[in-house]
Amino acid sequence: MSGLSGLFLAGVLLIGLPISFAIILVCGVSILERGLPEMLLAQRLFTGLDSFPIMAVPLFILAGELMNESGITDRIIRMADAFVGHIRTGLCQVGILSSVIFAGISGSAVADASALGRVFIPAMEKEGYPRDFGAALIAAASVIGPIIPPSIPMIVFALIIQESVAALFLSGVIPGLMLGIALALVTYFSMRRVSPTPKPRQNLSGLLAALRAGIIPMLMPVIILFTILTGIVTPTEAAAVAVLYALVVGIVILRSISLAALVRAFASSMLLSAVILLIMASANLVNWLLTTDQIPQRFAAFVIGEISDPLMFLLMVNILLLIVGCLIEGLAAMVVLVPILAPIAVQLGIDPVHFALVVVLNLMIGLITPPMGLCLFVVDGIARVGLPAILRRIWPLLLAELVVLALVTVIPQLSTFLPRFLGYG
Repeated sequence: MSGLSGLFLAGVLLIGLPISFAIILVCGVSILERGLPEMLLAQRLFTGLDSFPIMAVPLFILAGELMNESGITDRIIRMADAFVGHIRTGLCQVGILSSVIFAGISGSAVADASALGRVFIPAMEKEGYPRDFGAALIAAASVIGPIIPPSIPMIVFALIIQESVAALFLSGVIPGLMLGIALALVTYFSMRRVSPTPKPRQNLSGLLAALRAGIIPMLMPVIILFTILTGIVTPTEAAAVAVLYALVVGIVILRSISLAALVRAFASSMLLSAVILLIMASANLVNWLLTTDQIPQRFAAFVIGEISDPLMFLLMVNILLLIVGCLIEGLAAMVVLVPILAPIAVQLGIDPVHFALVVVLNLMIGLITPPMGLCLFVVDGIARVGLPAILRRIWPLLLAELVVLALVTVIPQLSTFLPRFLGYG
């Protein structure tokens, strides 16, 4: 792609054109500049979606929407409250633990922020916590959603670099739990003075009752990982199993999904799936043009000539992606940058699974950084306190997540231990 095409892309993005349409438009201009047949545009868009594993994306989205419509959010919250509600800052800890559990169902930070924000932001204000802090906490905790499996960004990354989806899913378990612990510690020490008197600890019967109520949503990620890791199904088939499980739970077991809710879940899933798949199709187009111009190879040769230390390269990637994540939606940034950066990481001897986790965590943190942090807009739509107020509260939580990112970057075993232990790598 020429420098003129790059300026054109920047221009159409500045006027607010969605990034997938902007990429398609610019690539179309670039194809015409080269004198190539216009039909190549449609062909490359189609080949970007002509893959069986891609079907896992809309299926996992649908499974998450169906579980949300089943009313499992209340069950998750009750179970989390039974186990950590007695701690000082208990409701905050319940919110964080609920995000960790919810992450195993939705695979999406935005879904996490929307579902839990409607419950916890008003409840935390009622207990005396500042409303802007409640919004900031739920936004920060939503980052855990795409890290703990199942994870839509991990599926997309696996398709880009042709890596095992199971390995990438497993790589997020330990870092995802670390994010939850880091947020819990920061919240405890920063808010314990304004926290109300802790509730009494639940007795054994109360814990067992909450566990029975929460076992239904907890089984979903277990079924997904078990069936994939044992080789019973492929990741795409596991996504179909997740949809079937969600339908059985909502219609047969809980009987909480009405026909209207079913239609709503399918409509919402189709809309979100269309957005993600269009980004992936447009990314295949731009990746083809970049490869045709040998830009990844030339960039790799330049970087390797300047940087020979894998850790320095990862630090450079962290800085780049944290900046990009502030400006561009995570999946869009991933599908454009990963084909350029991943080959360099491999040449420097960086484990692809480790590199994937670093990239995904970087871009998910971008969801809570201004000016384009999508989760910030979601929680502000619920809290109605204004983005500046949320940003003032979120910095300590953001710093805690950056510490986890730094640890994951310098200690590869945090992301590679589980995949290797279970035979993936």
